[in-house]
Amino acid sequence: MPTSFQIDTNFLDHIKPTVRRMSAYTVEGGQEAEVKLNQNENPYDLPEWLKREIVEAFVKESWNRYPSTFSDAAVARYAEFINVPKECVIMGNGSNELIYTIFLATLHRHASVLIPAPSFSLYDKVAALMEAEILHVAMTPTLDFDTEQILEEAHRSRPNLIVLSTANNPTSRSMKFEDIERIVSQTRSLVLVDEAYAEFSRERSALELLENYSNVIVLRTLSKAFSMAGLRIGFAISNPMLTAELLKPKIPFASTRLAEIAVIKVLENYHLVRATIEQILSERERLMQALRTISQIQVLDSDANFLIVRVEHPKRIFEALKAKGVLVRDVSKYPMMEHCLRISIGSPEENNRLLAALTEIFE
Repeated sequence: MPTSFQIDTNFLDHIKPTVRRMSAYTVEGGQEAEVKLNQNENPYDLPEWLKREIVEAFVKESWNRYPSTFSDAAVARYAEFINVPKECVIMGNGSNELIYTIFLATLHRHASVLIPAPSFSLYDKVAALMEAEILHVAMTPTLDFDTEQILEEAHRSRPNLIVLSTANNPTSRSMKFEDIERIVSQTRSLVLVDEAYAEFSRERSALELLENYSNVIVLRTLSKAFSMAGLRIGFAISNPMLTAELLKPKIPFASTRLAEIAVIKVLENYHLVRATIEQILSERERLMQALRTISQIQVLDSDANFLIVRVEHPKRIFEALKAKGVLVRDVSKYPMMEHCLRISIGSPEENNRLLAALTEIFE
């Protein structure tokens, strides 16, 4: 292999300008640490006996054959789990792939998408790739959704798509169910409700809206509450006619047979998932109260499996924690979050390490 390349940069003329202006996704601080609290993962892995059961079932499959085009068996099982017809459900290689699919199906150069800000960065990135107009509506000073402003902008601009991440990453706040219904019922836009953190939320799910409204798409993931981030499994749920349209640009065979088996096996043992959710919610409350005893930290109420804290010098605190083996996420570059860090809820031991490190830093 050559150790150096003679580069003629003329090839860059064939790369879309929007792509050339972008940066590839990175995780600041990396993905390895003694205490890893930076990617909103579930701190509890699936038990080894269940993983072995999944792998043993996969070993019996024919690896030389393609999986089901759209993961029919897992779709049917998940549809049963959330009590909707299977024709309403699409399975993807993580909910990120489904965001690409939905935006590909709905956005183009003359379309627009309304995204409350700050929110998950991938929405803006994919919308820019589609060359759609991005309409931002700022959160309130408390980082809550400004429903009135969202409705006002929706009525003025009539966007093709409205994206509501609730509970919202990175703010940890949820939109009230009644406000989601107002937006769905009072606009003609498609409304994508990203419920990646639904299992940790106090609010009702937008799945309840599917029966009465045809313009709703609900996004779910198994990366958070289900301890399956490494398997990349997500679902989009909408009315059957809309689901059929979204399937058209969907990448076929994107979900592996291993992922399909894992969905079925884990849903058979959902009591394990429920138990970890209860542990995380308990730790969320404990960690929130403990952090509030440190006067230099302001903690926001959370409806997700992570906390947002405000500190005077977030970058300095981020680096000080990293030096002590504790990795959190610096979200201070997001609008309205200039003094914020995001901290995933870890195990009791991990949370204790975090608290000890912060106590030392602020002494």
